[in-house]
Amino acid sequence: MTITPNGYQSGFGNEFATEAVAGSLPVGRNSPQRVAHGLYAEQISGTAFTAPRHANRRSWLYRIRPAAMHGSFAPYAQAKATFHNEFGDGPVSPDQLRWSPLPMPANGIDFVDGLFTMAGNGSPVSQHGVGIHVYAANRDMHGRWFYDADGELLIVPQQGRLHIETELGVLDVEPQEIAVIPRGIRFAVTLPDGEARGYVCENFGAMLRLPDLGPIGSNGLANPRDFLAPNAAYEDVEGEFELIAKFQGHLWRATINHSPIDVVAWHGNYAPYKYDLRHFNTIGSISYDHPDPSIFLVLHSPSDTAGTSNMDFVIFPPRWLVAQDTFRPPWFHRNIASEFMGLVHGAYDAKAEGFVPGGASLHNSMTGHGPDAATFEKASAADLSKPDVIRDTMAFMFETRAVIRPTKQALDAAHRQRDYQACWAGLKKHFDAKA
Repeated sequence: MTITPNGYQSGFGNEFATEAVAGSLPVGRNSPQRVAHGLYAEQISGTAFTAPRHANRRSWLYRIRPAAMHGSFAPYAQAKATFHNEFGDGPVSPDQLRWSPLPMPANGIDFVDGLFTMAGNGSPVSQHGVGIHVYAANRDMHGRWFYDADGELLIVPQQGRLHIETELGVLDVEPQEIAVIPRGIRFAVTLPDGEARGYVCENFGAMLRLPDLGPIGSNGLANPRDFLAPNAAYEDVEGEFELIAKFQGHLWRATINHSPIDVVAWHGNYAPYKYDLRHFNTIGSISYDHPDPSIFLVLHSPSDTAGTSNMDFVIFPPRWLVAQDTFRPPWFHRNIASEFMGLVHGAYDAKAEGFVPGGASLHNSMTGHGPDAATFEKASAADLSKPDVIRDTMAFMFETRAVIRPTKQALDAAHRQRDYQACWAGLKKHFDAKA
């Protein structure tokens, strides 16, 4: 059964209220002794009870059955365990790394079983860091639901739409949009286009939030009104189903005799949401050079160090480059932070070839990177009296303050580009002390 979307509510972190059946929301109290329509009241908290009011995230759910109703959990043994948080504890090579798109599975694989862990740092135990995954799926999640107790999931579709049925409502997401599923929220994914591929960042740290704008002022970057949370939508279905949980880096399975997508009404500010990356208001330079990539920041997870994120989500959308007398593509650089990059659509302006939609690259802390030889030569000869309009593209980056450790399966993968460093081999020596 596919639940029909019931619309969206606009705003980031708002105190929402929505009901699929009139009169389901209580008036004047959160959890009355008897809830209308015979529903159960249940609270889900994404932050500590005592978190400051502006940072506190919780929602009250009015549902057909409480979330406690399911069988005992047992380890979930995948045929091939590719989704995990095993980032290793040995040496990490400072090499630049790049991968082609994850191939589509030969057999029917759903969203959960189609997840492939690429890299990460930290852990759910320490409550900081990230897991970085890609997915390739060609089967709907039938009679099974999933929740992640370890972190919130930032889903970046690259190919194929996702119909995501969550406890709090439905998110329909297409490439160049993102979805965020908070920690602990149960959901199932169906594939309107038959197959789908994309990226997932599993955030173990503080919840994602909009960055402060600082000197930019009151407008720019991602606008709160463009973030959409779902209205309540539910199903009342009984049967023999399964619930998959990710807990402390491992997958678990329990039987469940009903659909957990049975929240008839809810109110609060702990909810899944979607955002269209094409609504991002890009800030650029109109004089010389271009500002740091922090001007492309959509969402971030703050850390315990002021000005330093646990994780940043940055995009490189269509934009105008109008800086005068300067090198316009991203410059050669080395960062204290580590960068995992993906391409959703089109071409990336710092690479001439090899970095394609669905692919990924990893440049760790202080590892040099930048435009390849072909891009450098082309940009160096560009006519800077004219603007360069970058169209039809959408790249992104997961950036972290800690080294991103590639998994063994990612390093051994057949789709890893083992000749990636060759893209810089053609850079020529131009130095002439007498010129």
